[in-house]
Amino acid sequence: MRKLYFLSFLFSLFLSSCGAVINESISKNYSYLPIDAKIAILEVKHNVPANVEKLGFISFGDSGFSTDCDYYSNLSKARKRAREIGANIVKINQVTEPSIVSSCYRMNITFYKYDGDASQLPQISLKQN
Repeated sequence: MRKLYFLSFLFSLFLSSCGAVINESISKNYSYLPIDAKIAILEVKHNVPANVEKLGFISFGDSGFSTDCDYYSNLSKARKRAREIGANIVKINQVTEPSIVSSCYRMNITFYKYDGDASQLPQISLKQN
């Protein structure tokens, strides 16, 4: 019986450790943005426009056994989260590429609400989700 509990524990530990580590801090929420609302994804080199409101941040890390943590997967998750909190700018602050230490892209991202036209900002292009 102990062996069964131990195997169940190991299996649940394995399943929970496959996801990337995501930490976030959201200070303000607005209403959910519809799927057709433009959300600009700004690279590290792009500047955030004036008169924006910071809503929070999110960071993507690696648990050691993480999957689904490539560059575009992380950005897609960040865009989805931005839509949920009403942010229309996703600003990448820092990116650490995969290496021997980690097979994941580790990223720090800030969410902003912008009253201007987000589609006019220089940005990365992702598929609609």
